[in-house]
Amino acid sequence: MIIQRHTQDINTATGVMRTSVFRPAAEGQFPAIIFYSEIFQETSPITRSAQILASHGFVVLVPEIFHELNPIGTVLAYDDAGKDKGNADKFTKPLEDHDSDTQAMVDFAQQQAYCSNKIGVMGVCIGGHLAFRAALNSAIDAAFCLYPTDIHSNTLPCAQGNDSLTRSADITCPMVLVFGKQDPHVSAEGRVLIHQTLSKQESNFSWHEVNAQHAFMRDEGDRYDAALALQMYKMAIDFFHENLRP
Repeated sequence: MIIQRHTQDINTATGVMRTSVFRPAAEGQFPAIIFYSEIFQETSPITRSAQILASHGFVVLVPEIFHELNPIGTVLAYDDAGKDKGNADKFTKPLEDHDSDTQAMVDFAQQQAYCSNKIGVMGVCIGGHLAFRAALNSAIDAAFCLYPTDIHSNTLPCAQGNDSLTRSADITCPMVLVFGKQDPHVSAEGRVLIHQTLSKQESNFSWHEVNAQHAFMRDEGDRYDAALALQMYKMAIDFFHENLRP
């Protein structure tokens, strides 16, 4: 499916958030997917991921997740300086501000003639956490979370008792969580904690652990696993087609 792209500046409770919109070129209404990036914001691999999803019949919104902390259009490099800045941003922005960002994107999607009334979320790394977090919003119909960080450790700033794992009992939509067994950012003990918590709550989730390192979806760098990435795209597309039908 041929797609088109434009940028949209969305007003949020904490300022203007530039968002890339990828959508089919054909006329019609399509389900929306909010795609949350890594700490580096919309790098070329993130753009390519969004294009893949959009070409399967979705409107994909890619927000600048740290818009309050950087000039509009900021993309961090995959180097030590970029990693240090991205991690500093991650530990500065409270989850409550991510929540208001998600609500702003939900409001935007619901106002667009080219969007249906169904909205899913997907993300990688901190974006996987933000997809998990976004599932707390009742407007979200499905969440696909790839190697989400910091859920098990409660290390992102938030109000007492408002961390994502503590709040996870409030998630009602179906979720898929994917972790790499060789990911140093989410230990085996951390994965067990998340799985046990969701199981005890009888959450609607599917769980996958694969033999891969952190960021195995990123098609730049030594950790990229193209075969596994292809499997994940297929799984995500099938999941969203199933759960975002009109």
